[in-house]
Amino acid sequence: MSKLTHFDDRGKPHMVDISSKSETHRIAIAEGYITMADHTLTLIREKGHKKGDVLSIAELAGIMAAKQTSHLIPLCHPLGLSHVSVRLTCGEDRVHISAECRLTGQTGVEMEALTAVSVAALTVYDMVKAVDKSMVIGGIRLLEKSGGKSGLFKADA
Repeated sequence: MSKLTHFDDRGKPHMVDISSKSETHRIAIAEGYITMADHTLTLIREKGHKKGDVLSIAELAGIMAAKQTSHLIPLCHPLGLSHVSVRLTCGEDRVHISAECRLTGQTGVEMEALTAVSVAALTVYDMVKAVDKSMVIGGIRLLEKSGGKSGLFKADA
C-alpha cells in the first residue's frame, strides 16, 4: 500500500513538495449527475426556469470552481490551468455532468475536474430547489487522467 503523501513522518498534514517533479502535459476528466423529477428536468431542458438557463449557468459555475480549487481543498496546489470545459446534458431522469481540465505542470488536475463537476451539480440544485427538493447528486468520479509519473488512468466502465 502506498504512503499517504499529505502527511509527514510525524503524522502532521503538509503540502506535498513538487519542486523536483518534471513538468508534463496533464489532463483529467471527471463526471457526475443529478437526478430529479420529470417536471424539473423538462423545466431545465426547455429553459423555462425564471432564473435563466440552468445548464449554462452551472457550466460557468463549474469552470469558476475549477479555478478556485486550491482555495477550497486544503493542501491542494494552486494551478495555472490552461483549459477547463464543463458540459451538462439532459438524460431521461438526470442531468449528466462532465468536466475536463488541462495544464502543463508538476502536479495533476484531478481535484480541479472533480471540483468542477461537484459545483456544477450544486448549482443545478440551487437553481431549481424551489420546484424540486428531492434531487440527488451522485456518481462523482474521476474517469481518466494522464500525465505525470503515474501515467494513464482510466476508470472501469
